[in-house]
Amino acid sequence: MNPGSRMPESSATPGSTQNSAQSAESSSTQSTDPGTAARTVLGEADIARALTRIAHEIVERNKGAADLLLLGIPTRGVQLAHRLAERLTQIEPSFSGEYGTLDVTMYRDDLRRQPTRAVGQTVLPGSLDGTIDDKVVVLVDDVLFSGRTIRAALDALNDLGRPRVVQLAALVDRGHRELPIRADYVGKNLPTSRSERVRVRLSDVDGGTDSVVISGVTS
Repeated sequence: MNPGSRMPESSATPGSTQNSAQSAESSSTQSTDPGTAARTVLGEADIARALTRIAHEIVERNKGAADLLLLGIPTRGVQLAHRLAERLTQIEPSFSGEYGTLDVTMYRDDLRRQPTRAVGQTVLPGSLDGTIDDKVVVLVDDVLFSGRTIRAALDALNDLGRPRVVQLAALVDRGHRELPIRADYVGKNLPTSRSERVRVRLSDVDGGTDSVVISGVTS
C-alpha cells in the first residue's frame, strides 16, 4: 500500500525515535578503497525475520494497533515502514495498513554545511486529515547512528500536530550517539567504529537482494 495523498510539503518532541544523499544518519556510503574489506552482516532472511519481530513487538508494547501510524524517513525508512505495515496487517487485521513519509530535510542541523540538499515531501495517509494528534507514531529508519536525523524528525512532527506518543524503529543501531535518543525497536545492534560504513540495501530501492553490509574494515 502506498502512502496516502495528504501532502504537507516540507512540513515537516525529543523522544525515544532519506534519500540516501540525505542520510548522514546512516553513514551508508560503501567504501571503494581496494585496501578495505566489506562483509554482509544481515541477509534477506535476517532482515525479514527482524521486521517480523519488530512488528510483533510494536503490537505487544502498544496492546494492539489502535491509532498506530508508521512514518518512514526517506529513503529506505519508507520502504521499511511499508513492509512493517504489511506485517502489522497480518498480525492485527483491524490495522488499516496505512503508513506515511516524513521528510526532515529542512529540520536538519547541518544545512549550513550542506545547503544543497534536495527537499522531499511529507505524506500523511488521507484518512488522518492532515493531523497526527493523539496518534501513536512510530518513526521508521534504516540505520540509527548519531541521532541527529531523529532529532530533526521530532522537530518535523511538532509542526504536524501533537501525537500521544512517539516511538522509533530502526533496522540497525550502530551506536555512536551524539544526542540522548534511543530506539524502541531494533532489528540488529551492530557495534561499529566511526571509520566503518553501514549500508542497507533493499531490493525495492537498490535492486538485487536485501542486505546490510559493513565496509571500511581493514583487510
